[in-house]
Amino acid sequence: MKSIKTAIFGTGFMGRVHLEAVRRVESVEPVAIGGRNMEATRRLATAFSIPTVSSDYRELLRDPAIEAVHICTPNAEHFPMAKDAILAGKHVLCEKPLTTTVAEAEELVSLANKHNVCNCVCHNLRYYPMVQQMRRMREAGDLGEILVVQGTYSQDWLLYETDWNWRVDAKAAGRSRCMADIGSHFFDMAEHVTGLRVSSVCADLQTFYATRKKPKHTVETFANKLMRPEDYVQTPVETEDFGAVLFCMGERTRGGMTASQVSAGRKNRLSIEIYGTKGSVAWDQERPDELWAGRRDEGNQIFVKDPSLLKPAARNYADLPGGHSEGYDDTFKQVFRRFYASIRRSDATEYPQFADGLRQLIILDAVLASHKKRAWIDLPLV
Repeated sequence: MKSIKTAIFGTGFMGRVHLEAVRRVESVEPVAIGGRNMEATRRLATAFSIPTVSSDYRELLRDPAIEAVHICTPNAEHFPMAKDAILAGKHVLCEKPLTTTVAEAEELVSLANKHNVCNCVCHNLRYYPMVQQMRRMREAGDLGEILVVQGTYSQDWLLYETDWNWRVDAKAAGRSRCMADIGSHFFDMAEHVTGLRVSSVCADLQTFYATRKKPKHTVETFANKLMRPEDYVQTPVETEDFGAVLFCMGERTRGGMTASQVSAGRKNRLSIEIYGTKGSVAWDQERPDELWAGRRDEGNQIFVKDPSLLKPAARNYADLPGGHSEGYDDTFKQVFRRFYASIRRSDATEYPQFADGLRQLIILDAVLASHKKRAWIDLPLV
């Protein structure tokens, strides 16, 4: 099978994650890396034997051999890069959030449809095997009618005022940080697993540090926890550290969630609990191979991931046998595998697309509006 040649835009934490995952996908060949810092770009390309580098992503878009691109840059750069890639006829896989505004996301959805290019937004956390098991249990009716959805996405990597990352800067990341960066993963998973849509929200956001001490040199995502508290610049902060949201999913289903980047000891804990009239399930990203299942009149159970015991439709999201852990990096492989399959077959679209990225920006807009107005906000049912 002829390899699909692809390019990675961005050389930070996510750029490297994408590059490593692409190398694990059958018949896909990463051939170019684009990055503003040429020293970092060349270093990454050399480490992975990537032949082509450029400080101008448009140069890579002009290469007819490159069929697809991965956009792993700061959020504010997603829209122009994705738009240029679509107009160049490339298939596009973009990190979330898709853009920083609903209007930009709507334009990308329209352009991708018009130019008939495959498009994906990287809500990869759907693709843990046990998350797919929850989804298939709900589809099979094992949970009954969904009554309550609740959970949290908690991290601690921005706990101190000396912690800094480009995501703190609204010019690079957009109006929201915590809710856009990790809250969006919770809502995407909640809708994906339950099959329901968030219909209204009531939100409260909090910025605990009005200023942070920004390092005088660049730091990579999560690496700031290893730095010494010296050589900083006191910098105003406009984006939130924490968010809490009550939400409705239609007439009966109710939920609540928090997102935090200042929760000491929580490294990357997306926890979701789904309670139905027949049974319940709960999953924790820090223990990804385990799924809790509960019932009113029977003993509760903890299932450990084993493909042979999963629902048939969830089984192909697990590549390794029982007792062999599959984690964060494997979720990217699963998304990318399906994205590249759709380039070869138009009916292979079992992955989050730009429309899903737009959906999360619509929810985010409602959350921000609710916080500002101190009121419930209804969402359009799209």
